[in-house]
Amino acid sequence: MKEHAKLIKVISSAGEIIGRKKLQKMIYIAKKVNLPFYEKYNFHFYGPYSEELTLRIEELCNLGFINEIHEKKGGYFQYRYSLTESGQQFLGHYDVDMPQLKACMLDLNEQNSRFLELVSTILYFEGLDADEVREKIYTLKSKQRYTEEEIQEAYQYIHKIKEIVGVELAKQ
Repeated sequence: MKEHAKLIKVISSAGEIIGRKKLQKMIYIAKKVNLPFYEKYNFHFYGPYSEELTLRIEELCNLGFINEIHEKKGGYFQYRYSLTESGQQFLGHYDVDMPQLKACMLDLNEQNSRFLELVSTILYFEGLDADEVREKIYTLKSKQRYTEEEIQEAYQYIHKIKEIVGVELAKQ
């Protein structure tokens, strides 16, 4: 249940997370900047996706630790995640010592899902050189129509989020 407690801590730190895709990308990016998340990810239609994470969130909702509200937004459903009182109590039983998590999650939560999808895609292919990563983005994410400026902004953001986590780690 330690991994479940970490997810509760994410939602507690962020306050409220709007969107399943956004939640997936926030955890993936946190994992890629060396926060201790261990869910397995595969590349999916919207970028890195973890079935494991989806199941854990579902379990936490079923246990009443996380509140999941679905609301109709235009032609689609949007999901909102927040911590319940029971979730807060559950978290009290676990020592989830990740002081850098809050600053990281607050910053990630301020970004939109489309941008986090780009950032997580870049991180997924980080072993490739920059030109190959661009080619993957233009091929796999052609419908998103990312611009060169957005790609540059995503690389800068990756550097920023690594600094946020690194600065917090250095304070420990």
